[in-house]
Amino acid sequence: MTGDLIFILLALLTVVPAIWVVFSPNIVHAGFALLFTLLGAAGLYAYLGADFIAITQLMVYVGGVLVLVLFTVMMTRIPHGEKRNRGLDRYVPAGVFAALVFAVLYKVVTAVQWNGSFQAPEATIEEIGANLMTNYIFPFEYVSLVLLAAMIGAAILIRESKTRDEHPEEKETTEVQS
Repeated sequence: MTGDLIFILLALLTVVPAIWVVFSPNIVHAGFALLFTLLGAAGLYAYLGADFIAITQLMVYVGGVLVLVLFTVMMTRIPHGEKRNRGLDRYVPAGVFAALVFAVLYKVVTAVQWNGSFQAPEATIEEIGANLMTNYIFPFEYVSLVLLAAMIGAAILIRESKTRDEHPEEKETTEVQS
């Protein structure tokens, strides 16, 4: 009974903010609701015994992707005067597509014969960590160097565009010369 309650609470923590993400008119609020959706998904992974996937979910999606999305959204200048189209022409195709996806998922779930037995999962982090630090150390380090180079390149590009915006007279002289 306690296990069912934990699962239901984690499922609610995942689904309710996900609905808020879809229907929120404010993109920053949708981003923060996505935070709770991703946390709920990580909790479900941990509850189901997929400890490595749960920690990866927290570090990659919550710690990296979501922070990047929120910073990007907050730094983007959104014009306040524009009204977006909120008519039925936008919701009907999405509703039809959602109904089709739901129908296919329902058919798959009802067609599978679910086995009621449960086996305790074995820990996966130790094996993955040992493989990363022995058999796959070169690809692991190579990916970290590629990501470092991409981060340095992004910082250089941002710095160049920032200096051009601060000194418009330099921008005009470079355009005339080329």
